Amino acid sequence: MTTILEARDLHFRVRGTALVRDASLQLDAGTTSIIVGPNGAGKSTLLKLLTGELTPAQGNVRLDGAPLAGAPAWKLACQRAVMSQNQRLAFPFSVYEVARLGLEGVGRAQSRSRSEQIIAEALETAGVLGLASREYQTLSGGEQQRVQFARALCQLEAGRSVAERQILFLDEPIASLDLCHQLALLDAARAIATQGAAVLIVLHDLNLAVTYADKLLVMHEGAIVAQGAPAAILDDALLRGVFRVDLAFSRLPPTGLPFLLPQQHLRATTGPALRAAGA
Repeated sequence: MTTILEARDLHFRVRGTALVRDASLQLDAGTTSIIVGPNGAGKSTLLKLLTGELTPAQGNVRLDGAPLAGAPAWKLACQRAVMSQNQRLAFPFSVYEVARLGLEGVGRAQSRSRSEQIIAEALETAGVLGLASREYQTLSGGEQQRVQFARALCQLEAGRSVAERQILFLDEPIASLDLCHQLALLDAARAIATQGAAVLIVLHDLNLAVTYADKLLVMHEGAIVAQGAPAAILDDALLRGVFRVDLAFSRLPPTGLPFLLPQQHLRATTGPALRAAGA
């Protein structure tokens, strides 16, 4: 397991307010890291610092040992793909055309047949191949999210012809998705990690975060207050202190991973019912 990206002591302020402070982390090849935390904790701002969209007031980000700030745009486009929270298009592009944007200026020139193959595979993985001819603006919010995921997949695949060590950044990628598509997208992201990329996801759903994360990063008031394997760092005190809710973690066999349940529910529920409630 080798580190692709490392961040040290990141700070970012807006009009004197610290949105991110003292943030240090590393993203390793073949792993899925998930950032969780309450609204306003700095999750999306931290992700933008790691992608180079924002410049830290203090600290630094290194990509494969070199400063991120000095990396040429073409190299960044090949080495990392980003799916942001809100991506609006003002033009009447089709779903196919939006996905194809991920190939523009990325990687070595692809043949037409190879480009079509990349796009079709990405659309299928994202579950929107059947919508390829639809106008993007006519889709639901969840469908648009899945199309943007396909665009990011196209960019990674095209960039692989230049950069073998890649990172996929996903900021709230399942916010508008139903449960079936939430799981499908997270499964696809995990599969990308198992193929050797580093994956960083911002999520709000703690149960899903615990299920899919190799490493969990918990943010509170701009700082990373805990990071590590979910089972190693999560406890009731952290939950109360960060999220200010009266919930409890229950560790369920056979994984030993914690799942969230209300305290009163825990007291009244037996083992089999706990498994159903946690699943």
